[in-house]
Amino acid sequence: MTKVMGFKRLAVANKAKQLDVIVPFLNEAESAIHFARMAVELADAVRERFGLTTRFILVDDGSTDNSVALFETHMNGDWKLLSLSRNFGKETAILAGLDHSEGDYVLLMDADLQHTTDVALDMISRILKDPELDMVYAVRANREDDRLLTRWFAGTFYKIMNMGQRYEIPENAGDFRVMTKRFAAAMRQLRDRKRFNKGLYAWTGFRQERIEYMPAARKAGATKWSKRKLIAFSVEGFTSFSVVPLRILSVFGAFVAILGFLYGIKIILEVLFSGVAVPGYPSLMVAVLVIGGLNLALVGLVGEYVWAALSEAKHRPIYILKSVSGPAVQQTAVSQEMPRTTEA
Repeated sequence: MTKVMGFKRLAVANKAKQLDVIVPFLNEAESAIHFARMAVELADAVRERFGLTTRFILVDDGSTDNSVALFETHMNGDWKLLSLSRNFGKETAILAGLDHSEGDYVLLMDADLQHTTDVALDMISRILKDPELDMVYAVRANREDDRLLTRWFAGTFYKIMNMGQRYEIPENAGDFRVMTKRFAAAMRQLRDRKRFNKGLYAWTGFRQERIEYMPAARKAGATKWSKRKLIAFSVEGFTSFSVVPLRILSVFGAFVAILGFLYGIKIILEVLFSGVAVPGYPSLMVAVLVIGGLNLALVGLVGEYVWAALSEAKHRPIYILKSVSGPAVQQTAVSQEMPRTTEA
């Protein structure tokens, strides 16, 4: 009974406020109909429990199947669909959704139904109850289903990313989160072309709270994250938020140089005091290969940082919008065309 009364108070307090649900997708034709049904359930629950109206902002990140047509056919209620001119990446698709968001609160979730309504409602409830809270994000409770190598790689990645930082990037957190209008406005100010949203969320600051959850199993389709994409995503994270890889290689390079110096002293002493002739070819080859390999690795890493800086310096558009559709677009157009009246 107390819980029901709490929901009623929230509904009255938040009357006329809006929740925008940003949903980036890529080739989700198999999940589109299922998501459209879930969207109705979520909007109804948000209205009944919290008194919020819900608008869905779907962002097509360059799909090549009939995802767009299916979403446009089966979505109900208040929604709009942004189609990007090509595949810019999920991080950029989320920014496009934020750029077109006007709600008092913003919920980010995927279209593959692994982000459930129960967890979404829990996050919304928490952020509504605490006016000092600007973000609630969901963290995967465990990675027991992943391979040992994958778990090790993920753990090492976050440890390196958080070395020497004034803020912490939470491990196992994704884009499933709800934020206030103030936090969304701050995110819109960050116009990075090489985007690593996990780092941007942490860098932005404000008061944030985490909850644990386990993603639901996919009902249809397959993940779009290949190993190659995950590695590229990790590199973008390093070049955007961490100087640690450069420092590690610098320290390692200095260590190798010291070893080489000590080895040189050893050779000189052996020649001077023992008259031992040191074989030159094997030791020379080892030194050349080790130092050459280190130099190539360092040049490659520095090249990644230079490329990231060059991408920002070009000032190209972060994304290009091909089209916008949906009833929310029509409502906006009508409201803009209505004549404004002023009181005498």
